[in-house]
Amino acid sequence: MVVFAWILLLASSTRVQLVDEVYQIPAKEWRFVELGLNQKPAKVSATYRVESGPGTVRLALMPREDLGRLQDGVPESVLDVTRAGVVGFLGPRVRGPGEYVIVVDNRGEAPARVHLRINLDFRAVTQLSRQRQVVVVAISFAVFFGIVGWSARRLWREIKH
Repeated sequence: MVVFAWILLLASSTRVQLVDEVYQIPAKEWRFVELGLNQKPAKVSATYRVESGPGTVRLALMPREDLGRLQDGVPESVLDVTRAGVVGFLGPRVRGPGEYVIVVDNRGEAPARVHLRINLDFRAVTQLSRQRQVVVVAISFAVFFGIVGWSARRLWREIKH
């Protein structure tokens, strides 16, 4: 029974660790990781830490089709980008499904060794805002008490007759 509960718990997990690796990025080069959000939108959490090399590394989230334009600079369709530095965090919500990539960009004059972590959280995007939650609860209460009141009125009439 306990094993079944663990299986259900793991199956219902909405957070996925996509990457937890160290990348060697040559000077003035970049590497990318595909996110694979073709079915569902998600909240992307990406962190990096430069273990060795220059502190001129940055992350960018962009559509996959814009990788070709990255050679000329940063494309206009970048969804989010960090400042160049030794550490950084990227945490945007990707609203629509599609092919997205996280780009690790080393603008320095020397190679960089970068520890990259990327997590995807599918629950965070599908959760209603606080205002919508209140509206849903209020409508549910109104419908519930409306049905209870209508039933009580009909029962009361039947008891009287």
